[in-house]
Amino acid sequence: MTTSSPVRPFVVGIVGGGQLARMMYEASIGLGIRVALLAEGPDVSAAQVVHDVTVGDYTDHDTLRAFAERCDVITFDHEHVPTGLLRDLEAAGIAVRPGPDALVHAQDKVVMRDRLSAAGIPCPAYRVVADADALRAFADEVGWPIIAKTSRGGYDGKGVWKIDAPDQADEPFAALGGLSAGAEILAEEFVDFARELSALVVRAPSGQAVAYPVSESVQRDGICVETTTPAPGLTEEQAVAAQALALQVAGELGTVGVLAVELMERRDGTVVVNELAMRPHNTGHWSIDGAHTSQFENHLRAVLDLPLGDPGTRDDWTVMANVLGGSEPDLPSTLLHCFARDRRLRVQLYGKEVKPGRKVGHVTTYGDDLVEVRRRARHAAGYLMGDPNA
Repeated sequence: MTTSSPVRPFVVGIVGGGQLARMMYEASIGLGIRVALLAEGPDVSAAQVVHDVTVGDYTDHDTLRAFAERCDVITFDHEHVPTGLLRDLEAAGIAVRPGPDALVHAQDKVVMRDRLSAAGIPCPAYRVVADADALRAFADEVGWPIIAKTSRGGYDGKGVWKIDAPDQADEPFAALGGLSAGAEILAEEFVDFARELSALVVRAPSGQAVAYPVSESVQRDGICVETTTPAPGLTEEQAVAAQALALQVAGELGTVGVLAVELMERRDGTVVVNELAMRPHNTGHWSIDGAHTSQFENHLRAVLDLPLGDPGTRDDWTVMANVLGGSEPDLPSTLLHCFARDRRLRVQLYGKEVKPGRKVGHVTTYGDDLVEVRRRARHAAGYLMGDPNA
């Protein structure tokens, strides 16, 4: 008799233990792959559910290298791992997806703006400014108000300032000392946009790529609070153009996995690129329940270079509403009301301690009547945030 050797499971290493890693892990179960997690702490969102957890500092070379060496491929819950460390992993023969040459464009807004502009991809007028005088000079050229951003480290509205008048120009520079090392101040024209859109695509190492329907996103205080998919009122020609633009960016930068291209739609219907994210993205959470293949499964398929799944919608309209920390500390206790009221409601809670304004979950609704679908999502999210009048 011969004894067959056991099949070793394929190990995908995820750096970062937030809710994106948690939802990636859920998608991995049906694919039969093993997930290893490098987490910031033992109780972060993904560490509560993943069984193979290393707690450590992803900016420490030895910690990251030891973790990566027992994985077949590395991917990310966030974009903050220093690219130099990732290049060292690639030099050691470890697959990193997306790789550092792509990821730097999601880490550094100046690098991103320069690369996209050189490729002819529409961006707001911009300039790196060294001091408040240069910021004021830029605003005098393009018109007040303007937007100032830190080139690195900003997220969910942090590190972004609207500068309405010359006497506000010192504010971004006063904050530089507390920002990421090497950060610069990027000045951009203020785009008086009609709305914000998200074009989400997935690209595999082989070059195969798929595009999800374009979503409309609603931001409040720099945080996404709601998405509607497909974006209402977007013509087929506009939708295809936005998807093509996102696919062009993915190909130009050589991304692997999910790429979210956040767009601002000007009042004349044209768009400019606002931000990039190279990982599953908040504006794609609707796809868990609203698409044939979720962004999380397609991200893993891309990382593994498997054929990508159908990104199309299951129903006419899908609305995702974020649950931000409010007055209700015990979120599971609110589900009795939410599910009794709406049997088709879908809920994802992230296992996070409730803090004011913190993303602690999301709800998803779908159907053929947009007004009703939105009403259901807003009621459920409001109730979970402790609003008795939701």
